[in-house]
Amino acid sequence: MKKEFSLSNDNVMINFTAKYCNSPEKLLESNGFKRVFNAYLKKIKKKNSNSYKYLIQNAHTENEDLDVFMIHLFKLLSILNVNEIINLNTKYSSLINNKDSFIDFIEDFYGFWRKLERYTVIQNNKINDGLEKTSFIEANNDFSMLILNLYRKIEENVVGHKPTVYRQLPAGGNAGLIVNNANWPLPSGYEKLKDIPFIESIMLDLPYISYPKRNTRDGIFNECFENPLEHCTLSTDHWFCYPAKVGTLLAFIYVHRDFMAHAITLCNLFEMAREKEYRGIKPDIVFVFGAKDSSPKVKTIFYDDSENDIMLGYISYGEEIDYFGYVKKMALTLHNLIMIKRGHLPIHGAMVNVVMNNGKSANVVIMGDSGAGKSECLEAFRSLSGDYISDMTIVFDDMGVVTMNEGGKPLGFGTEIGAFVRLDDLDAGYAFKEIDRSIFMNPDKINARLVMPVASYKDIIKGYPIDLFLYANNYEEVKEGNEEITFFTNPMDAIDVCKKGARMAKGTTTELGLVTSYFANPFGPVQKQELVDVLIEKYFEEFFKTGVKVGQIRTSLGIKGQEKNGPKKAAKKLFELIIK
Repeated sequence: MKKEFSLSNDNVMINFTAKYCNSPEKLLESNGFKRVFNAYLKKIKKKNSNSYKYLIQNAHTENEDLDVFMIHLFKLLSILNVNEIINLNTKYSSLINNKDSFIDFIEDFYGFWRKLERYTVIQNNKINDGLEKTSFIEANNDFSMLILNLYRKIEENVVGHKPTVYRQLPAGGNAGLIVNNANWPLPSGYEKLKDIPFIESIMLDLPYISYPKRNTRDGIFNECFENPLEHCTLSTDHWFCYPAKVGTLLAFIYVHRDFMAHAITLCNLFEMAREKEYRGIKPDIVFVFGAKDSSPKVKTIFYDDSENDIMLGYISYGEEIDYFGYVKKMALTLHNLIMIKRGHLPIHGAMVNVVMNNGKSANVVIMGDSGAGKSECLEAFRSLSGDYISDMTIVFDDMGVVTMNEGGKPLGFGTEIGAFVRLDDLDAGYAFKEIDRSIFMNPDKINARLVMPVASYKDIIKGYPIDLFLYANNYEEVKEGNEEITFFTNPMDAIDVCKKGARMAKGTTTELGLVTSYFANPFGPVQKQELVDVLIEKYFEEFFKTGVKVGQIRTSLGIKGQEKNGPKKAAKKLFELIIK
């Protein structure tokens, strides 16, 4: 990022390396402050709000523009009170004599600033008039206090007294980034990615809340047969790369600045690779999110670049893809496609290593598509852990992979260190217990989500032998003869149920009612069904051969009124089964 400031799509990017404001005067004279104030004026003018009417009627700008007039007044109010300013210059009298209206305007402007998504950036290998890496956290804290103190000082000089309650709200950046210019051996066709900075460190001011334009994901990702980067436009100053470890694979996830909240959220989902793990190294996965091209329709496609041994994901720019599910699921699709090529079986589900109070343990996989109850069962495990569990390790929360294990049961591996969970299906108090480390998305809407760390990277890549493999059935009611957990007696019956992938849609996608998806996994297996058919038969036969118990767990998540108790009852039944 070369510019000292940018404002686009309600996203503010502040480049501390190019310029750092450490005084009220510098802040008010900065290009960034002027840009923000003019964006605010444009908004209130469009609404014709009371604040706009008040400014137009009382600000005697004469030959000055309104923004210049107001910024000069802010400078005066940062050091003088109302009476001193009126004595100094009467052109401000009618504006600041009406203290209540002026305070309403200040509060409205400050509220506008705080509703923007604000990011601060430092380039770690280019020290100019900005800051060094070592003072990054202090710089973010000081910048936040600078804005907060200026806001308080202006109000104090208007009303004539100090506030009685101080609310220490984050007023600077919601997140801070340290970036570097790490190079990697770009093959032919990838030249447009050159010089895009890599995110090296992230500082979050939690709880971090974002408001993306969409709340559901639609459709599946389709394969294309030519490199989509050849037909797109990328301005390197508008992009950032998050170097992710997706399971055992290295992924370079490039995100346009207008979708910066999704790049930040990745740090709670995928382990960030260290510089020594990606500098000069070719990745397994390249994923470009938010590129602009000539197509009128948004593209959600992937390209198997076998020549360069790269799986390339591409999602073009558009408001309709402003949802974190697109970033997460494309990254996992690319991972799964590589795993399929290597002869491993991707599983859309959850896996946990459970150690019971009586010393018995089990490694349990719960398979199911979006909204089937995988994550909800894990949360139910957690809430009941005091009564049953002495220790619990999450191997994967949404997507994993099963590999063969010579001389033993097949092994389960994870892909993510975090969980992308629906707020609607959690206990009411649980989200608040996790508020200090979670990233929230549209918490006021249906399908509200939070992303929180749930596992360590060393645990997800360790490889656990599978004891129980259960299909998450969220649509059948639990009743006599149809218990929470039942087992299959042969591989073919198990394959029939798992390949059908039936579930009651829960609003996580645009689907409604009872729907099916091949092997409950539209993220790789659907696109490569012929290859996966062979793998399913091979692995399910191995399950039965090595003593893995394969069955169904009825979560009742799709049954009205059972959204909370259903997963709890299923989890309790599973605990009792492991104990016996």
